[in-house]
Amino acid sequence: MELTPVIRLYVEEKMTSLEKYFDSIRHMDVEVGLANHHHQKGNIFECKAVVQIGGDVLKVEKEAEDLYKTIDKVRDHLRVVLTDYKDKLQDRSSGKTALPENNPKN
Repeated sequence: MELTPVIRLYVEEKMTSLEKYFDSIRHMDVEVGLANHHHQKGNIFECKAVVQIGGDVLKVEKEAEDLYKTIDKVRDHLRVVLTDYKDKLQDRSSGKTALPENNPKN
């Protein structure tokens, strides 16, 4: 599959929007294309993203029947992963520990 300027711009816009959720992204690699396995219902597109944050690496991979939906799914999932990661870092730095949900605070 050829990476057209339109697809490149779409990926860049979607992935750049993640910086508002976590501003310490060091590097991000994104791959888009047709899935390698065959499907009876037609083409299936895949999008893979590898994000470097400090010493950690976050990976997200999604598939869909539409290339743009696949990119959107990866962006949406990365938004959740980055928000959770940021919350975890803030909890560590503030010394908070999570209370188990089934044990009410006394």
